[in-house]
Amino acid sequence: MSEPNVHSFIIKLRLEKALREAGPTTWHGYITHVPSGRRSYLKDLDGIAAFITPYLEAEGVKTGLRRRVWRRVKSLKSKTKTK
Repeated sequence: MSEPNVHSFIIKLRLEKALREAGPTTWHGYITHVPSGRRSYLKDLDGIAAFITPYLEAEGVKTGLRRRVWRRVKSLKSKTKTK
């Protein structure tokens, strides 16, 4: 059964540890819009909000949501840095 106002996304991330312990861990990933199969490769966490926002706006969500999504992504980003 199709749900017309539901958008599902899959985010896949691959962590790469530095050769030296002191080096930073880097990551690579992509996000896929499940219904359309459209995929975007991610360079940073900002790419997640940038990819999802047009789908929300197409459903009539005001663009002010972009700012809230951005703050949430930044919040998650800062939490992962402290771990």
